[in-house]
Amino acid sequence: MTATPLPLLGTALLIDHFAPLRDWICEAGRAIEIQDFVTPNMSEAETAELIAQWQKLLPAHTGPRGIHGPFLGLDLSTADKEIRALVTKRLLWGVNVAEALNATHMVVHSPFTYWHLLNRANYPFIEPAMFDAMADCLAPVLARAADVGCTVMLENLDDTDPTARVRLVQQINQPNLRVSIDTGHAELAHGRYGAPPVVDYIAAAGATLGHVHLQDADGYADRHWHPGDGRIPWRPVFEALAKLETPPRLILEVREDRTRLPQTVARLEALGLAR
Repeated sequence: MTATPLPLLGTALLIDHFAPLRDWICEAGRAIEIQDFVTPNMSEAETAELIAQWQKLLPAHTGPRGIHGPFLGLDLSTADKEIRALVTKRLLWGVNVAEALNATHMVVHSPFTYWHLLNRANYPFIEPAMFDAMADCLAPVLARAADVGCTVMLENLDDTDPTARVRLVQQINQPNLRVSIDTGHAELAHGRYGAPPVVDYIAAAGATLGHVHLQDADGYADRHWHPGDGRIPWRPVFEALAKLETPPRLILEVREDRTRLPQTVARLEALGLAR
């Protein structure tokens, strides 16, 4: 199979991180993922002010753009209908932010855990109930997101079964709901819980994969290190991504030393892995 040319590596960032990386991002047309709006309890005034601050910066940016949606305390699969309605409300707020920033993707977090995998046979009714609840929770969100040209990306957090999100996305069967993989989260699950390695998450996602958070880890915790600083074997990861018929959006999501991102990408480029 011929490898698919992968897109330029983009980066996740907060507003204060944009200026130091502006030239590197904008001259190449790299993707950005705006992450200022994950904070809970943000008032309407605070939201409007932050959106306005971003809008002043964004004319310089011509690459793909997304946001990380709200996730703290938000369980998309909650069985409580009243709480589920509130989760939907929070996600709709996120879509409104995406619209204001001309963002074409919004990342949300998966609720699946190791417990769900271990107890699938023990409690066979739980997974179908979770799927139904998530479909109900996301239905208004996906409809609104479709109206503004935004795709919802369902990211692994504590997932140890790479297929659960894939099966959910296939069951909901909406073109603007796709799978996201966080490589560091997958590596944590691999190291701590015996989940499959990152390359198997990619293979399981296949055509449903629309987005990847690229971060390195040590198999112990959620490090968000630069690729190459942890133990993930990056050549097989990038080769697995290149085998996909449609390449996903690739976003570096590192926690520290963001000004080192150009050097990190240059190192990957020198190895023939990324650009």
